[in-house]
Amino acid sequence: MSLKNRMLVLHPQDNIAVALTDIAAGEAIGKTGAVAAQTIKQGHKLAISPIAAGENVLRYGQIIGQAKADIAPGEHVHVQNLGMGEHTQDYAFARDSVALAPISDNRTFNGFHRADGRVGTRNYLGILTSVNCSGSVAKFIAEAAQKSGFLDAYPNIDGIVPITHGTGCGMSGDNEGYATLFRTLSGYAQHPNFGGILLIGLGCEVMQIADLVGGRAIRADGALRYMTIQHEGGTRKTIEKGLTELHGIAALANSATRKPAPLSQLMVGMQCGGSDGYSGITANPALGVASDILVRHGGTTILSETSEIYGAEHLLTRRAVSVEVGEKLIERVHWWEDYTARNKGEMDNNPSPGNKRGGLTTILEKSLGAVAKSGSAPLTDVYLFGEKIDKKGFVFMDSPGFDPCSVTGQIASGANLIVFTTGRGSVSGYMPTPCIKVATNSEMYRRMSEDMDVNCGDIVTDGVSLEEKGREIFEMFIAIASGGQTKSEELGFGGVEFVPWQIGAVM
Repeated sequence: MSLKNRMLVLHPQDNIAVALTDIAAGEAIGKTGAVAAQTIKQGHKLAISPIAAGENVLRYGQIIGQAKADIAPGEHVHVQNLGMGEHTQDYAFARDSVALAPISDNRTFNGFHRADGRVGTRNYLGILTSVNCSGSVAKFIAEAAQKSGFLDAYPNIDGIVPITHGTGCGMSGDNEGYATLFRTLSGYAQHPNFGGILLIGLGCEVMQIADLVGGRAIRADGALRYMTIQHEGGTRKTIEKGLTELHGIAALANSATRKPAPLSQLMVGMQCGGSDGYSGITANPALGVASDILVRHGGTTILSETSEIYGAEHLLTRRAVSVEVGEKLIERVHWWEDYTARNKGEMDNNPSPGNKRGGLTTILEKSLGAVAKSGSAPLTDVYLFGEKIDKKGFVFMDSPGFDPCSVTGQIASGANLIVFTTGRGSVSGYMPTPCIKVATNSEMYRRMSEDMDVNCGDIVTDGVSLEEKGREIFEMFIAIASGGQTKSEELGFGGVEFVPWQIGAVM
């Protein structure tokens, strides 16, 4: 990267630069001899050489779209003169897959060791619902427990989390949507950040408790109880029975204490939301550095949001460990092309209005910045939404770009830590899994410091290197996994962010 006169050129082939501060109309553009044709906002793009109509616009040395009209040096490059256009990708499956050198320094974090061999970063009790119809009763049980001082007798338990949602019935019992919800609920029931689970249904729903539980051991520690409201005899009796059952699983969960665990037991879900023109320059590549460090320690990192890697998927297929893994990713991309088409959408229904205000113009540009979170590690495998991740290293999990939904899938797949980069200022949390918020720019970090855990804006403002910032994020992985509180946990987030992916007709 080269920093000249308050703008950043990311690659020698680029024909645009990114403004690092607001640039006034008439201001000279570095050594190009051009001047800004209009005010260019921080994070937005300006041409540094003539770009003819139909010519590719390049950022990161990659195509982010085509000029819709002639663009002179110094002009603002955005929605008024930049569009998607046609694009093709050379997938070059597995061509650039190079294993990272392992790090053997015996670093550990303090976590909760579970009977199935996994390690939790938190020790919650979960009240998991099979259907929307049991959601209120789940909340009533949690509220009754809180009012009674339930947890006073169980000091090792972090809290009680009712997991409620808006589906579970009015759906087919034998299709992709049902299978996706089944994986999601099963993943939460088995999650290592839960020391115990109370599973509650209504009784007549499509997503039957008997199907979720029947014929298999959901939790190796036995810390799971289940019931239906209809069988128990209504709301009051279910609350009373639920509190009794909670005491049983709380006794088991309370026996767990934090003990050292290798970093190979960390599984980090990586997200970005409310992205801006800085996301692909600061926070995302810094998180990519942290991801590589964790992978070198034997841990796992998860990239998701398939609709927001669109146009940059070739950068991942080239790092796939095999042709087969690369093809699995492209199969999901093709599924998304069909999915959006049959629902009368399009893959470029992105960036959002907030993304555009932050300087992002096309999904190609946004995706190239988003993929930077993945670092340089080989792509080990590709998983469906909520599918249990059973391999170490850097992996991909299919999901929508809607952040709460995507994170829900990552947690169902096993993520015991979430890291979320944001340029516009997203606020959220994802119990039972702590979420580290990383700001892309210093201005937003100062304005929303009560919600942000890490500022990556100093990469631009103070010359902090990506390596330094990546190491800072990595060290925060360990601190938060060992019990340190994130800002979103301090604020009490996590009560409404469980959002299963609803696929198919609601009937």
